[in-house]
Amino acid sequence: MTSSSDSPTTRRTVLVTGAAGGLGRAFALGFAAAGDRVAVADRDTDGAAETARLVTEAGGEAWHGPVDVTDPASTERCAAGVAEFGGGRIDVLVNNAAVYGTVTRSPLEEIDPAEWDLVMAVNLKGPWLMTRAVSPHMGAGGRIVNLSSATVYSGSEQWAHYVASKGGVIALTRVMAKELGRREITVNAIAPGFTLTEASRGLMDDAESYGVDRGALRRASQPEDIVGAAMYLAGPDSGFVTGQTLVVDGGRQFI
Repeated sequence: MTSSSDSPTTRRTVLVTGAAGGLGRAFALGFAAAGDRVAVADRDTDGAAETARLVTEAGGEAWHGPVDVTDPASTERCAAGVAEFGGGRIDVLVNNAAVYGTVTRSPLEEIDPAEWDLVMAVNLKGPWLMTRAVSPHMGAGGRIVNLSSATVYSGSEQWAHYVASKGGVIALTRVMAKELGRREITVNAIAPGFTLTEASRGLMDDAESYGVDRGALRRASQPEDIVGAAMYLAGPDSGFVTGQTLVVDGGRQFI
């Protein structure tokens, strides 16, 4: 689906996974507003189509398609489709897809091993598989942005599988940065604090005020607060920044 007559080579092609809503949708709209061509990928195909519609309604150019980030064949099909949309290349990958709002909070002795495996498959294996599928379509100057979480630094109780998966994303980011750096591709991570998305609001009744008193900035984080970090790490001003994790949480964690 497209809404612009621009040549594919005149605009960057940005792929955002998990973009059917929440942070992913905010990223897609942010990159589109900056003039990028946006590929929206998600298992929720209806949500992905809605995000693409919002992009095109705002004057952007969008592609949307399904992806299961835990399935190598699915990630490769997605990458091939996006590369075709992008005139043969993908310039930016935002690994945003994750299991979050549905994760059960339990003491580590009581976590269901099946849920542990699911969280690791989506949150940690997913960024690896997507990067593996996309990197052959990237050239020098490519950018990869992985989504971790500030909860890695606070060690949130009763959430061992989620915290461990997001800690793994930071470690994976560093390895990717070294390996892909030889091709002049940068890889960085963002570690957002608690951010008001549909999933976050579903986790608790006091989402609007949760943790606000612990921040240097005494307000709740909005999705748009995280978009700017992604734009920086995916943009020209971060060309010599790689293997890093940027915490965006209003000053709740100082590391």
